[in-house]
Amino acid sequence: MKRLAAAFLFIVPFAFGGGYAARSSVYAKIDRCLAKPENAWNYRTGQCEQAPPGPVDRIVVDKSEHWMAVYWQGQIIREFRVALGKGGLKPKRRAGDRRVPEGLYTISAHNPASAYHRSLRIDYPTPEQIAEAAARGVKAGGDIMIHGLPDDRSWIGSRHRTMDWTEGCIAVTNPEMDWLFEAVPDGTPVEIRA
Repeated sequence: MKRLAAAFLFIVPFAFGGGYAARSSVYAKIDRCLAKPENAWNYRTGQCEQAPPGPVDRIVVDKSEHWMAVYWQGQIIREFRVALGKGGLKPKRRAGDRRVPEGLYTISAHNPASAYHRSLRIDYPTPEQIAEAAARGVKAGGDIMIHGLPDDRSWIGSRHRTMDWTEGCIAVTNPEMDWLFEAVPDGTPVEIRA
């Protein structure tokens, strides 16, 4: 995992191509906004807003849109742009495929000492997914999280989402992860869809 973070450090500056300056200013605006804990970036309007207090009672991740929304009593209270597993957008089928699973899960634990700036553990795999993988002669995998960036790479900020770089997890910026860590209780339902 640390090698991934180190490689990411060198890849990100070259991943922008010719439009780097224009995109860089957008990322800088997002990161300036998120630098204040009371702020949230509204990715739909492109505006810095006051962060809602939480709590959260549902999380939905749309992999094809690289989008995550958190809900309270049926209403979206905050949205995020996310980076996903570098194995592509197909559903997770086995350990090591670097894909994000699809289905209905819950948040099973909080890890304040995660290598990737705090994390929320998703209770993948389900018993059905374990049985399906075993029937195919493979292991289902595990350790699927919502997490931030490595603390020594936090300077990458919102630029991290320009490419999928995780081992099968869902990544947000570190300030966004700080907010999620406090707002999302264990047991919160998580829907991950294509």
